Amino acid sequence: MTGVTKAVIPAAGLGTRFLPVTKSMPKEMLPIIDIPVIHYVVNEALASGIDDIIIITGRSKRAIEDYFDDSPELEMHLAKNKKQHLLDIVQNISSLVDIHYIRQKEPLGLGDAVLRAEKHICDEPFAVLLGDDIIKNDRPCTQQLIDTFERYRCSVIAVEDVPKEMVSSYGIIKGKQLEESLYLLEDIVEKPTMEEAPSTMGAIGRYVFTPEIFDCLKRTSRGIGGEIQLTDGIRLLNSRQNVYGYTFNGRRYDTGDRMGYIEAIIDFALEHDDLRDDLVAYLSKVIQR
Repeated sequence: MTGVTKAVIPAAGLGTRFLPVTKSMPKEMLPIIDIPVIHYVVNEALASGIDDIIIITGRSKRAIEDYFDDSPELEMHLAKNKKQHLLDIVQNISSLVDIHYIRQKEPLGLGDAVLRAEKHICDEPFAVLLGDDIIKNDRPCTQQLIDTFERYRCSVIAVEDVPKEMVSSYGIIKGKQLEESLYLLEDIVEKPTMEEAPSTMGAIGRYVFTPEIFDCLKRTSRGIGGEIQLTDGIRLLNSRQNVYGYTFNGRRYDTGDRMGYIEAIIDFALEHDDLRDDLVAYLSKVIQR
């Protein structure tokens, strides 16, 4: 089995939590200051040694392709007006990495979106990064999973401890703790009630899979919402081979959630030298109201 050099970024979801703006704008293109969410996700893949990226898109997602493509008219305008700094930024985006796009024709869930990439992945291990999760850490979350995969040569999913009242929003694992940050999966349940949840360890938007996940997804029946759930595919995979859960190091922002999106904007703005002081002063005024 080869190393992990390919990544799938599912970005075909409808983004209903951000309507009406997502009626015409992909949620993955929502800006964190001046950089869209999906750019951070692509950067994480690159920083983890990935050199081949497949983005799964749907209707109204053309803006993602345009963002990572060349922009001759804009580049000519910037060059003509001697705006070299901006020109470099724009050109660097289009030369980041080799990106392929596959259309998910029907919104049949995350499991189906991953399955769309089978022909491109072939018989290789690969990473999956959800297009609306930003994870900040000096050592990328995906790299942490790849390191664990290389140690065990089995699928690895990123997990974190979630509030008990939030377990119904996650795939929740039952696992045997092997090390401080490592679990051997015994089961995984999609969006359980608090009473049904086997733990509070939830799977979040980063995975490294062996190619056997594709056969498992093909054999997975439609679950919650009439969709093919990735969690159900993982559950079947776990019945055939070991799957590990890894509690990653890093700060996760769920930008598909309105509060998570606001937190990301504030935290990232505080890291901008040209914004920090003014933002701190403004927030101080807001708190005193």
